[in-house]
Amino acid sequence: MNVHSSEIRHTALTLLRGGARNADVARKLDVPAGTISYWKHTDRARRGECPGRHAPKCHRCDGTPLDAVAYAYLLGLYLGDGHISQAPSHRVTSLIVTLDDAWPGLQDAAEAAMRRVFPENTTCRVRKTGCHNIKVYSKHLPCLFPQHGPGKKHERRIALDPWQREIVAAHPWELVRGLVHSDGCRATNWTTRLVGGVRKRYEYPRYWFTNVSDDIRRLYTDTLDVLGVEWKHCDRAGRRYNVSVARRASVALMDAHVGPKY
Repeated sequence: MNVHSSEIRHTALTLLRGGARNADVARKLDVPAGTISYWKHTDRARRGECPGRHAPKCHRCDGTPLDAVAYAYLLGLYLGDGHISQAPSHRVTSLIVTLDDAWPGLQDAAEAAMRRVFPENTTCRVRKTGCHNIKVYSKHLPCLFPQHGPGKKHERRIALDPWQREIVAAHPWELVRGLVHSDGCRATNWTTRLVGGVRKRYEYPRYWFTNVSDDIRRLYTDTLDVLGVEWKHCDRAGRRYNVSVARRASVALMDAHVGPKY
């Protein structure tokens, strides 16, 4: 068993009290993540800050104020590439949004949104092959994401509750951003045409959104309609899984409020 010096423990606690994440401290000091977590827990307990001494409040259960802008964005991420689960070893549920390592800015944005929606809860990142799971634990996740249920999202009905519709109506672009950042992209298409007998190549930007759920795609397109963004379906294997935004004015609107992944 490795015995860590008091100096290393003091350094770890200093970093943790400064807001550093457990995983970052573990890598920096070459100490197991479980040891870092234990040090943090015992330190907070000694200072009367043990998380178990008070339960985080909930917008739906206690009327706690909710950051609606961050929530609308996080809702889009959840409906796209997110899911809620409860591992046998954990007492509470976790919201997991899986994002490609090619877009580290989106991972930062997702974690920032989680912190704003769940300011009393801890977020973390779990490294996977080519991506990271951005996670937050809370027993109130089913309250804030009532679309959660058994099975895959495209195999069950997805509909927003009235209070969610009010938030989306107030912040529609944030929902669109979350959906595109999870299950969409901004791409450059090209075509050729004859001009004066010479075939020339033309490139133009296009936004794609791909989701198997008819309900989630309808939520996306209904929101685009409200925002004045023109779109069309593009079939894949006979199914309308893809939604395209290609008209110049509509792409300009998407560029102004969504933009390419980063």
